[in-house]
Amino acid sequence: MGLFTPKRPIEIAERPLRAPWSLWADTFGRLATRALQIILVLIVVAGMVFAMTQLTVVIIPVMLALILAAAFAPVMGWMRRRGVPSVLATVLALLAIVVVLGGVVWLIVNAVRDQFGELVDQASEGFDRVVEWVTTLPFAPTDDQITGARDAVVEFLTSAQFGSGALAGVSAAASFVTGLVLMVVVLFFFLKDGPRIWEFLLRPFEGEPYARAKRIGGKTVETLGGYVRGTATVAFVDAVGIGVVLWIMQVPLALPLAVLVFLLAFIPLVGATVAGALATLVALVANDWISALIVLGAVIVVNQLEGNFLQPVVMGRSLKLHALVILIALTVGTVLGGIVGAVLSVPIAAVAWGITQVWDGDDRPARMFRQKRPEIA
Repeated sequence: MGLFTPKRPIEIAERPLRAPWSLWADTFGRLATRALQIILVLIVVAGMVFAMTQLTVVIIPVMLALILAAAFAPVMGWMRRRGVPSVLATVLALLAIVVVLGGVVWLIVNAVRDQFGELVDQASEGFDRVVEWVTTLPFAPTDDQITGARDAVVEFLTSAQFGSGALAGVSAAASFVTGLVLMVVVLFFFLKDGPRIWEFLLRPFEGEPYARAKRIGGKTVETLGGYVRGTATVAFVDAVGIGVVLWIMQVPLALPLAVLVFLLAFIPLVGATVAGALATLVALVANDWISALIVLGAVIVVNQLEGNFLQPVVMGRSLKLHALVILIALTVGTVLGGIVGAVLSVPIAAVAWGITQVWDGDDRPARMFRQKRPEIA
């Protein structure tokens, strides 16, 4: 063999060829695969969230109708077992919902209309007292700064920007009416044909996927219904307790404040705090600081009673979420859907957690969510 005989081709021929897909089998390949999967999942989730934010006029009424239908599911089942025709049972349940919601709105409007002028006068007087107290502080703003702030508020209220905001409010009111009508119609069909609608949606599934979808549907209705009924019970007790204290202390707008406590109680963690702070502020402005302290004490007692007794007993297992999860869900829901998003975020999170608990069986959570058993030494 010569000195310059080529040896490289022989070495290449003897070396085994590596399949192209084997590049994805090592550590970095698996990491890249997982990264691509995560990116694709995030893109799909972002697309779904974007679509939901663009279709809030449809999504929110349908979700509200689903929650109300789940809350009245036991009533519908009871009437059907008693032989009440499906249409009649649906009409009765729908009338009950309309009467309850209409009664709440009527209480708020009627009470505010009767005492609104008095509250405005007292609030103005209270604002002047707060301004006088602020001027005594070492870092108090000057009279020119206070006057400038007032002029800025007046200028904004008379500006074109505020007018465009008012027009946006008119558009929002029209969307609200549209959504309300849609919710009533969808709720009627959910109450009347809810089980049949779900069975129609499950036609493509067979075997274990069908059984899993059935478990998911049952768990969703159970979780949403238990959450709404439990929260309504707790909210009613809170509203009655705080409303009685406000009535005893002769605080103006005691009735609408109690109704507001009831409504805000549907926002976990933050709702009760905001309602209690508002009731305390009204008591301070309308009466004096002693009444405000009494109202604040009543709010604290009611909140402690709710957190330590009512929610564990009434809510049962319908809401087994950590406080951090609830807080994150509230933040995300508020950013995406405002007040309605804050109300819907927690029951949606509870449903998602409930679905993971029945993924592989009635009492068998999904594998990745199963509690690990401690190893015995």
